[in-house]
Amino acid sequence: MRSKGLKATRNGIPTSQEIHVNAMNPDDAETITESTVFAQKTYNPLTKSQTDAEESLHCLVLIEGFQPGLVIPLQATPLVLGRALPSDILIADSMVSRKHCRVELVHDELIVTDLNSSNGTFIDGKRVMMGMVLPRGGILQIGNQVWMHERRNKREMENWQDINRDLEKASQYVQSQLPPPIQEGPIRTNWFFLPSRKLGGDAFGYHRLDEHHFVIYLLDVSGHGVDAAMHSVSVMNVIKKKALPEIDFLDPAQVLKALNTMFQMDAHDDLYFTLWYGVYDFDRRTLSFASGGHPPGILVSPDKREAMPLLTPNIVIGAIPQSEFIAKTQYIQRGSSLYLFSDGVFEIITHEGNMWDMKDYIALILEPTIPGISEPLRLYQSIQRIAKRVTLDDDFSLLVVSFM
Repeated sequence: MRSKGLKATRNGIPTSQEIHVNAMNPDDAETITESTVFAQKTYNPLTKSQTDAEESLHCLVLIEGFQPGLVIPLQATPLVLGRALPSDILIADSMVSRKHCRVELVHDELIVTDLNSSNGTFIDGKRVMMGMVLPRGGILQIGNQVWMHERRNKREMENWQDINRDLEKASQYVQSQLPPPIQEGPIRTNWFFLPSRKLGGDAFGYHRLDEHHFVIYLLDVSGHGVDAAMHSVSVMNVIKKKALPEIDFLDPAQVLKALNTMFQMDAHDDLYFTLWYGVYDFDRRTLSFASGGHPPGILVSPDKREAMPLLTPNIVIGAIPQSEFIAKTQYIQRGSSLYLFSDGVFEIITHEGNMWDMKDYIALILEPTIPGISEPLRLYQSIQRIAKRVTLDDDFSLLVVSFM
């Protein structure tokens, strides 16, 4: 079947030519349909020179989806996007078919062909029936993944790939500093961590202070990127190594005050952070804690019927010198669980356009656990389904500590 297309003109000069593109059914290699699309010529003296065109690459840039910022440079070889092999670009999205669509360059135009996908392929909101041109700046959507067609300089792309490799190494370093889950003993931990970009400002940790005490903390540095990530690692190392002179790490208020003095934002590129810090006493079954501008820890009863916010009215860390901080103490019932998290966990917009608040999040916490799935993963998957965006706007850090 032939599809109809309109020949375009630019300043009165015809710019299109007829090109035939084959669309193959991925489930039936013998079934071939033919479509007609109209593609612009590479060279137009009124726009770009051939030299400019030769020095740039067609790229698909992921602006919303499983890895925002991902750039796929396109060469002469067609690429198939899908959920499983033998697709060339694998996308972990249940709304994407095994072989969803094909993108290819034809006479310097990017042609998208839907491969009989279940949920469709869309260009600028219009469903791709056969082969269609994805214009420069155009939006391609498959499942929950949204791509933009851009032209990028080859040298810039090479530099970007080098920077991306460095960011990946930095991200791996940050995650290597996070403690492993604890599966046995009087305290057990599990967590889920996913930065909104390659590098975020969240970090957390836990360890024994001595034979009788266990420290738990989670922090959230303002901003994103390398600066925020390295700042969070610096703070985490200070806590882990107890590198605060003459400070009693059993006293959360002293710890927050000392960190506030050490990490004043005017000496650290205007970076500040929020922090929840607690010390559990094994013998007394008490938890001393202090929060500096951070969301409350949520203490959940063993039967999951009650949730108690653990919060102190302290300011963020690094904002005001000489600030005073207070701490509180809570008795911990055997079998209780403590939920610590950054604000990116609950500050979301739902599919209906409603802004979530802490009450909504606590209601989700109190829902039953799911056998075979860790509690942090259950919450992440639930929030991902509730959120309007498949990728969240902020880092997702969630730590669950169980007191046995």
